[in-house]
Amino acid sequence: MRNTLIFAGNSCPALTGQICGNLGMQPAEADLTQFSNGETSVRVLNSVREKDVFIVQSGSSSINDSIMELLILINACKGGSANKVTAVLPYFPYNRQSKKKSHRGAIAARLLANLLMVAGVKHVITVDLHASQMQGFFRCPVDNLHAEPIIAKWIRRNVPGWREAVVVSKNAGGTKRVTSLADALKLNFGMTSTAGNSVNGEDPMAMSHHSTMFLQSLGGSGDAEANVSDDEEHAFENPKVEHMITLVGDVKNRIVFIVDDMIDKAGSWIAAAETVVKRGGAKKVYCIATHGVFGGDSLAQLEACDCIDTIVVTNSFPISEESARGINKLVVLDLSFMLSEAIRRNHFGESLSPLFQHYGD
Repeated sequence: MRNTLIFAGNSCPALTGQICGNLGMQPAEADLTQFSNGETSVRVLNSVREKDVFIVQSGSSSINDSIMELLILINACKGGSANKVTAVLPYFPYNRQSKKKSHRGAIAARLLANLLMVAGVKHVITVDLHASQMQGFFRCPVDNLHAEPIIAKWIRRNVPGWREAVVVSKNAGGTKRVTSLADALKLNFGMTSTAGNSVNGEDPMAMSHHSTMFLQSLGGSGDAEANVSDDEEHAFENPKVEHMITLVGDVKNRIVFIVDDMIDKAGSWIAAAETVVKRGGAKKVYCIATHGVFGGDSLAQLEACDCIDTIVVTNSFPISEESARGINKLVVLDLSFMLSEAIRRNHFGESLSPLFQHYGD
């Protein structure tokens, strides 16, 4: 593509290399370093004047360094008279903080959107935002791509007997995502919901937050899904909360796909898998998500769970070699073709609608 440059941030050079390879290009050159005091230094080594610039940066274990690097690189390209700067964020940092969770909380996702705008970004391409209304935080176009067609294609090609499977949401807030995949594959869907009850006589008012997660998610708020998912993980970490998990749907002797947008902590995934296997009678469980964040030792915990057969994520978030060592259940799907096509279509002013469509094999 003429007059186009694609820069790789330090968080995902491999993914950027795949994107450039798909487009028949080489990644643009930039010197991305840190001073001894931890400050980020960026030096662009190619002329960006009047060029269409795409900067690929994702979340990482050093997420704040990645953000600062991205902001400085955007600003450097803007200062170098780039025609347009597009941030390609396969995983959008801080996207779980899209609303205030307490009276004195901050909306960190909106703050990051403002920082990107101030730095000079004119367009954003991302994948499966935790809460879709985050697109409204920006004063520029945001293309929120979906990994669902890639996941559905993998299921059709790699899961024997998938036509008899059931797609399950591990909380009530994720039902929209689950029903979308179920509709695409023409499968039945189910749900597990979690209620927390006090042990040792805890103040019932203090525990009401956990016991009402299910009800909150049915209230119709646009970000209920994000709230329930995050609160659920915190609840599983609280030893003072006794969990009661309810399974809705028939999964007996069926393959089960437990689906969410990301896998961070393992607690709720393991609980959902054990519920559908031990109480529902499911014969095989796939844990499927777009973003494999895998905080702490969660990947090892999922690997050790006898009720989980396969863990499926994409390469939107880099997984360290140390974390992946000895992991046999993990399958990583490639987003590079979707992202490279989004970049190509964006550059030539073509519609992105085909990227959201499902194609039968």
